Amino acid sequence: MAGPGRGSLGPRGFLTDEEKQNMPKVTGKLLLRILGYLKPYWLQFLFVFAAILLSATVGLLPSIITGRIVDEALVGKNMKLLIQLLLIAFGTMAASQIIGVMESYINAWISQRIIFDMKNQMYDHLQHMPHAFFTAEKQGDIITRMNTDISGVSQVISGTLSSIVSNVATVITTLIALFTMSWQLALVGMVVIPLLILPTKSVGKTRWKLLTESQAKNDEMNQLVNETLSVSGSLLVKLFAREKKEYARFQKVNEEVTQLNLKEQRSGKWFGVLMGMFTQVGPLLIYFAGGYLIIAKADPTLTVGTITATVALINRLYRPVQSLLNIQVDFTRSLALFTRIFDYFDMETTIVSKPGAVKRSLVNASIRYDHVSFSYDPEKPLLTDIHFTVPGGKMYAIVGPSGSGKSTVVNLIPRLYDVTGGAVSIGGTDVRDFDLQFLRENIGVVTQETYLFNGTIRDNLLYARETATQEELEKACKIASIHDYIVSQPDGYDTMVGNRGLKLSGGEKQRLSIARVILKNPKILILDEATSALDSISENAIQEALEHLMKGRTSIVIAHRLSTILKADRILVVSGGTIAESGTHEALLKQNGIYKQLYDTQFKKILELEQS
Repeated sequence: MAGPGRGSLGPRGFLTDEEKQNMPKVTGKLLLRILGYLKPYWLQFLFVFAAILLSATVGLLPSIITGRIVDEALVGKNMKLLIQLLLIAFGTMAASQIIGVMESYINAWISQRIIFDMKNQMYDHLQHMPHAFFTAEKQGDIITRMNTDISGVSQVISGTLSSIVSNVATVITTLIALFTMSWQLALVGMVVIPLLILPTKSVGKTRWKLLTESQAKNDEMNQLVNETLSVSGSLLVKLFAREKKEYARFQKVNEEVTQLNLKEQRSGKWFGVLMGMFTQVGPLLIYFAGGYLIIAKADPTLTVGTITATVALINRLYRPVQSLLNIQVDFTRSLALFTRIFDYFDMETTIVSKPGAVKRSLVNASIRYDHVSFSYDPEKPLLTDIHFTVPGGKMYAIVGPSGSGKSTVVNLIPRLYDVTGGAVSIGGTDVRDFDLQFLRENIGVVTQETYLFNGTIRDNLLYARETATQEELEKACKIASIHDYIVSQPDGYDTMVGNRGLKLSGGEKQRLSIARVILKNPKILILDEATSALDSISENAIQEALEHLMKGRTSIVIAHRLSTILKADRILVVSGGTIAESGTHEALLKQNGIYKQLYDTQFKKILELEQS
């Protein structure tokens, strides 16, 4: 219910130093943008504001009726009138509560619909952000903006906005009623208001400081819990026998949190006592002033009932006044919340389909890198002059030292990144001219780090093609040599894989990802060390499947196993941001260059291990 008790100054009535430094600039453009989310629900807002005003007005009646009860029913000894007035007072209180509930329901509906709209907009926007965004941003920050910040909008609408309107309506209607009954007593009652402000500011700052320190310690404790009680963290603790040390760390931080919470709660209790005393000063002053006016006969129209009603109304006035003193802080934090959300909305989705983007066949199409350059940081170029062509239907292997940019080279094909110079084309068409969804639907990628959703094996396979039949699923899994493992599980294809596929081994996850790409049936295939997590037996089992899959498809394979490299039509050696060497295995060995070094230090050793 939007009542006078909404909001209090308390510790939240202050801005932190960080909030003051990052205080958003209030502009008409920002306010109009926020109002844009409220505009679709303007009619519902009218109902809310009308309900708040009606509730504030009706809420006056019990206090006013109290005066009549004293003057007319009690002093006049009229039992019938007493009962009538009590029933009317009860009825007005019930009506005020019902109106408040209705307002609360509508308010909640509005805020949830706005959250629904904003979350949909945010999710859609983030889905179309370039891959570089997700490699640069912290996952926790993305989730916070998506969930916590947008959910906080609910408090802005149902809390801050409604609280301001409710408190303003309560103050105005109460002041009108007070001055209508007795302007002298109204002024006496308002004398206490400054006494509410000063101690609130002083005590509030202390509580806010303690809360800030407590929150920092809580964050430290949460970080410790997340690190040491996660799957990987708990394993590390056990392997290094650090249980006692970690317990001591937790106990120390927990003790600090407890002490800070106790200090804050103690200061809060004394603050409550202080505020309770000051709010009682007003009624006492009114009784004194009213008594004096009656006893001295200075105001013949003043009655005991009027004094009683004034006391009831003045108590109704204090809390909304306190809350309104906090408007600046609430308003600033509300704007800051929207600003954080808008910061993400304003990030440009740089990799999109051009107007009139083409959907040209990619069957047996060649891939050409035309003097391509690329950098994540303009001051640190990663690729400087990549120039080669993969003929249609051929398989090229890319090798090179760690960190040389091999994965970046292939990531330019499905436009996970866009070139900063030159062009990548498929079948003579620049990849930037293709419809983005069409392009990616026709490219199959098996990455070194396999990602599986927390669902069943079937769910993860159908992610490639939702309409695939059970027969097609089994065929793909047989080709990837994972079918026998799946059917050996109690739930078969409905076996849960766990978070990120935790319940499967590295080889099982990789074979499942290969089956997923087989099911997709792409026109172009990219394998980024796709067999790195497989042992030699498993790799041999699916090598033929991959060769079958690559047959008739233009393929690029990033490989570290010699057995895979030897099957390539051509080998490209990436080093220093360019194609340093190119040729067959035998030709590259004769050059006695980078490839020969890689062969001697990496490929040869792996080959010996495979043969042992």
